[in-house]
Amino acid sequence: MDILLTRTTLHLSLKDQSCTKLGLYAANREMSMTVSQIATSSLIEIAQVTRQAARELGMLSAAARNDAIEAIAQALESMMPEILTANSADCQAAEAEGISKSLYARLKLDETKLKGAIAGVRDVGRLPDPVGKLEIHRQLDRGLILKRVSCPLGVLGIIFEARPDAVMQITSLAIKSGNGVILKGGKEAIRSCDALVKAIRLGLAKTDVSPNVVQLLTTREEISTLLKLDEYVDLIIPRGSNSFVRFVQENTRIPVLGHAEGICHLYVDATAEITKAVDIAVDAKTQYPAACNAIETLLIHKSIAPDFLPLAAAALKGRNVELRGDDRAREIVEMSPATQTDWATEYSDLILSIKIVDSLADAIAHINTYGSRHTDAIVTEDNEAAKVFLAQVDAAGVYHNCSTRFADGYRYGFGAEVGISTQKMPPRGPVGLEGLVTYKYQLTGDGHIVESYSGKNAKPFHHQDLPLE
Repeated sequence: MDILLTRTTLHLSLKDQSCTKLGLYAANREMSMTVSQIATSSLIEIAQVTRQAARELGMLSAAARNDAIEAIAQALESMMPEILTANSADCQAAEAEGISKSLYARLKLDETKLKGAIAGVRDVGRLPDPVGKLEIHRQLDRGLILKRVSCPLGVLGIIFEARPDAVMQITSLAIKSGNGVILKGGKEAIRSCDALVKAIRLGLAKTDVSPNVVQLLTTREEISTLLKLDEYVDLIIPRGSNSFVRFVQENTRIPVLGHAEGICHLYVDATAEITKAVDIAVDAKTQYPAACNAIETLLIHKSIAPDFLPLAAAALKGRNVELRGDDRAREIVEMSPATQTDWATEYSDLILSIKIVDSLADAIAHINTYGSRHTDAIVTEDNEAAKVFLAQVDAAGVYHNCSTRFADGYRYGFGAEVGISTQKMPPRGPVGLEGLVTYKYQLTGDGHIVESYSGKNAKPFHHQDLPLE
């Protein structure tokens, strides 16, 4: 309230001034700087409170954190009508502003989707505890014991667009792993996110976990400030469009986990079983076309194309998929011409580009040129071809004879995911709890000093591994 009052006072004091043009410019500039400073100060305070709450959370037992997750699930269930009403208002407002079909699909929360998300929250509670796990237990010398123990990262900054279900996934994973979380949803989902966070905080208020571990930001201006809080925020996870993720990556010193694009491929090899390949292609494109793990390009070996492509095209067109093909594909089936831009486009819609290739090597080369290192699949009955594909395609997920839509934390058994990382360094692919903990080395001695292990008469180290208890 103090911040809002100060902003109002600043506005009124300027409005009442009699200024020259030069004076008005200077006054407006001063006001802008002051409001910015106020906003920054407010966000720093939020980050400090979240960090302290996270430290307290990290000290709680696994049972206490699991109780908090169950309390969140119960609160979400009890507030389902309010959450769905808020989401409906978001959807209506977004439609009025001409939201794209892919973003609308991500924004929409119906009862089935919400219940599924709540079930995912409970799944996280049933996962093994990732905190306090003993990874190394080693005697360096008698009485000098080294341990490497997993611990929370601290505070996560999550910035996402029209994905209100991300609030539930990320919050449950954060609490399970002992982390605080500062959430910033897109303007399209502001009512939904507010209702979800309200339910989550009400649930936490009944447990040993402080509601301050979960914070919600509501303005676009706060994003730039959040990205500067490297003293308080330990990891930024952006979930959104290519341009949005790249903006985040280029405007912060905080480590960023995420992927900018989801350009996924399915390659139908010469020995593919045609019915199997058709089913996989249809699922990978149409089961949820707005998802980042839906395929955008279908590559087909030239020897199987005359038999496979007519069947696949009929099945895909039956699901209202617009096909765009290269010259050889268009000789087999009537479709729109594909351009060079199509190979590098994430449609997130019922559009699919199709290319005929001469060999497995050509398919791999195309994927490694245009792919986004997300998820790519091969359909083949030749195990050696599959082995080459899985080894040589540069992606976080490489699949054989199954749909790319399986690239998901829930389907991997992670309970949920905070996002999908396409970077080379771990964590990679769908990121669950293992990506939200780090580790620290704990060394216990009894007056040991390094000088004893140096020089002419240096004592030797034992380096004896002990049981991981």
